[in-house]
Amino acid sequence: MKTRYLNLAFTLFFFCSFGFSQTDNEKNYHVAAIGFYNLENLFDTLVDPDPDKILQDDFTPHGPKKWTSKLYKEKLTRMAGVIAELGTEITPDGVAILGVAEVENKGVLEDLAKESALKDRNYQVVHYDSPDKRGIDVGLLYNPKYFKVESSRSVSLRSLDTTFYTRDQLLVSGTLNDERVHVIVAHWPSRRGGEKRSSPRRELAAQLGKMIIDSIEKAEPGAKILYMGDLNDDPTNKSLKKGLKGVENKEEVQAGNMYNPWESYYKKGIGTLAYRDTWNLFDQILVSPALADNDFSSYKFYKATIHSKSYLTNSSGQYKGYPFRTYAGGSYAGGYSDHFPVYLYLIKEQK
Repeated sequence: MKTRYLNLAFTLFFFCSFGFSQTDNEKNYHVAAIGFYNLENLFDTLVDPDPDKILQDDFTPHGPKKWTSKLYKEKLTRMAGVIAELGTEITPDGVAILGVAEVENKGVLEDLAKESALKDRNYQVVHYDSPDKRGIDVGLLYNPKYFKVESSRSVSLRSLDTTFYTRDQLLVSGTLNDERVHVIVAHWPSRRGGEKRSSPRRELAAQLGKMIIDSIEKAEPGAKILYMGDLNDDPTNKSLKKGLKGVENKEEVQAGNMYNPWESYYKKGIGTLAYRDTWNLFDQILVSPALADNDFSSYKFYKATIHSKSYLTNSSGQYKGYPFRTYAGGSYAGGYSDHFPVYLYLIKEQK
C-alpha cells in the first residue's frame, strides 16, 4: 500500500489522532505503539536459590561482575529512560505494550516500572519463571490504561524437546483499546556452538511459535497476533521464513503466514546488534494477516522502527557504532544493552 502521510498533529493522549491526506479525504487515526527490548542481563543483586542457574553468582556484589545495588540502580534508570522514549514521536505516553528478554525475575520488572521515567505510566508486569539455565526469562510490561490483560500462559520448548532447557514463550491475550489482540514474547536459543549446530534448536522454537499462532487462529479465525522477541536469527533465516512463515511484502500476506516488516531493514544492512563487524537483526515483531491488510476500520500495521539513538551506541574505540552495552570484555562499561529496541505502530480510523 502506498499512502501519502501528511500533517501529523499530536495530542496529549497516547491514543492520539493524526491526519493524513489520501486523495481529497482527510482522516484521523488512533495510534498504538508496541515494542520489544532485550534488556541484556537485568539481574538483581541477590543469589538465585536455584543451584542450576549458571549465572546465579555472577550478578552479585561478591561475584565476578561485582554487581552492586548502585550498579543495579544505574541499570534500571538507564533502561527506563530508553523505554520511556519508545514511540513518543507520535504517542506521548509511549508503548502500550513492551515485550522484554533477559530479565531474571518478576521483581526486576516491577523495579523497572517504578523508575521515575516510567512510574506515571503505571506499567504492569506479566512474567513466568522459565527453565533456562542462565536464569533469564521473557516478560511483558503493559500500560493498563490502554491494554487490558484477559489471560496469560507460559509455553515451554520442552514440550517439543525434553533435553533442552531454554526460555519459555509467553502468550498474553487481552484488549487493546477494546480490540482483542494476542502477544507472544520469545527469546529463541542462542547461536552458541555455531549456527549450523544451534540452528535446529531455533527452528524448533519457531515450530513452537507457529503451533501457538495456529492454535489461536483455529479458535479465533482472523485473530490479531503479534509475535515478538530476540529470535537469534535474521529475518531471512529458515526459522523465520519456513518456521514462522515470515513474508517481507504486505501484498503477499495471506492466511497461514506472518508479515515481517524487518526483512527489508535487514536487506539494507540495518540491524539491532553487531558481531564481528556484521549487523544482525534478531529483534523482530511479526504480525498476523489480520493486522496487515488495508482496512483501517480496526487496528492495522502502519510502521516499524529500530530505536538506535546515538547515545545507545559506542562513540569510539574498537566497537564504535555498536550498541553501547552494560558490560564489555568482562568490565563494567555503564551502557544500556547489546541490542537496540524495536517497536511498531498500529493505527485505525477514528470514528
